[in-house]
Amino acid sequence: MRGVAATEPWRAILELRFQSLQGRTQLVHRRHEGPLLVQRAFYPERGPASAGGALETASEPCHLYLIHPPGGVASGDELELQALIGAGAHALLTTPAAGKFYRRAAAGTARLRQCLRVEAGVLEWLPQENIFYPDAAVEVSCIVRLSAGARFFGWEIGCLGLPTRGQTFQTGELRQCVELWLDDRPLLLEHVTIGADTLSARWGLAGRAALGSAWAYPAGLADLEVARAAVAPYCADMSVACTLVDDVLICRACAARADRLRQALTAAWRALRPGLIGREAVAPRIWAT
Repeated sequence: MRGVAATEPWRAILELRFQSLQGRTQLVHRRHEGPLLVQRAFYPERGPASAGGALETASEPCHLYLIHPPGGVASGDELELQALIGAGAHALLTTPAAGKFYRRAAAGTARLRQCLRVEAGVLEWLPQENIFYPDAAVEVSCIVRLSAGARFFGWEIGCLGLPTRGQTFQTGELRQCVELWLDDRPLLLEHVTIGADTLSARWGLAGRAALGSAWAYPAGLADLEVARAAVAPYCADMSVACTLVDDVLICRACAARADRLRQALTAAWRALRPGLIGREAVAPRIWAT
């Protein structure tokens, strides 16, 4: 694995396209340059969607793991993911472990771009958390474009610094962008910059090192109540809020520990999945390793 002392930044791009073929979602296009790739697809969910579910005609879901072999993103590295989910297809994308963004060096800012497009199908975007090392300089963007009939559940989770080692993010900077579009209409546009002043301020993270958001579309008032009930048991040791804006359910949280925050958002995903896509939650096997 490359260490933080490496001088030449890496560029990597991964293109994925999914289609529904004979009742099963297939990865029909895969192209990569540099150290960003996938291996074989998994199909842990057999059979059609639940009777009465929201998408009984969607094909058998494909679970796919995004792999970054170096194990960490160094200063100046640039990674880009482009994924297209076709009509009737259902893809669940996750990662085998937390992402790591190392300290800045002469190469400058590290960048991660994620461009996700969903036609009249289903995308579940469930990457494990990103860990931003002290003194890291990082730009992360996640742009989701939905067409009519699309369904989406996704999250982004980050851990600032290395709190278990007592190393804070005081000298780092994270610029994060999340956009959710329905055709040409923006549903959610968020741009945030996190630095030293954000970490301790009461209007910011109030000393908490982990932050995350989850989004579900399309959603209604009943889904909002389901989400609030699912995250309620976690409110004792973190701040969690669920809101509904323009058919988008948004769950935001900040906590002292990223693993607890991910548990809260996972609970929301498990509770919402039957109503959102007509299937009981089946966690990716890689999460148990």
